[in-house]
Amino acid sequence: MAAYNDDETRLLSEVLPQVATQLRGSLANIYSVMSSIVPPDSRDANGSLDQNAAILYQSYYRILRVINNLSVTPELLQTAPLPMQNLDLVDLVSGLCGEARPLAEELGLALHFQSSQPSHLLACNRAGIRRLLLNLLSNAMKFTPAGGSITVLIQFTAEQAVLTVTDTGCGIAPELQDAVFDRYKHTDRQDPEPHGLGLGLPICRRIAEGHGGRLMLQSQPAQGTTVTVSLPDRRCPSHMVVKDLPFHYAGGFNETLLELSDALRHSSFTQKNLD
Repeated sequence: MAAYNDDETRLLSEVLPQVATQLRGSLANIYSVMSSIVPPDSRDANGSLDQNAAILYQSYYRILRVINNLSVTPELLQTAPLPMQNLDLVDLVSGLCGEARPLAEELGLALHFQSSQPSHLLACNRAGIRRLLLNLLSNAMKFTPAGGSITVLIQFTAEQAVLTVTDTGCGIAPELQDAVFDRYKHTDRQDPEPHGLGLGLPICRRIAEGHGGRLMLQSQPAQGTTVTVSLPDRRCPSHMVVKDLPFHYAGGFNETLLELSDALRHSSFTQKNLD
């Protein structure tokens, strides 16, 4: 876990969640009015309206994504294990890649999934793994130009499940790599537009560590980036009761579109994708 000073602890535990609460109420009102102005039936019947509404919905999803990241910043201060259940990790990751692949193709990107095993039962937090992978895919899609590729690979050793996300994108400049997990502190080191607040990777790292694992990043400018997540290869005892899982944040919205919203074009938010 990263070390935080008193000011950073207050920022993460109090200030940012309060900002999120204030924004969330206003955003709910915006969504209610927006749904009345451009109802789904009208969008289905009017292609021009659908395209214009898609711009509104992408902006809405992007703001909601920022709010959700602000809401969970207290979790960055935690060290406790996340609640687990036994799940097929290969099936979970493969399914997420299947959801993201058509959206990657709209950007001119090839998204590949590979696994050393056809299935593998693992103790993990479903919502946490979903959020982690979608965030890593969003970063890869955002910074990989058309014609590039993203590869998601799962491999298993005697004690570890290793998930890697590799892209052929622009990579990360050496002078930015030392701040990659706390970029929200460095306003002079933000990614080019569109960028978030720099909270995505710290949240991903907390999810990995909440599984008892690690998250590492390797990158070379103009050669791409690889993020490696290693998780203990273990299963929950059969008597263990599954608790409600944290990191459930989509609120009824399309979770894949929500987490990838920064990377996508507004055309991805037409009514057919929102359904």
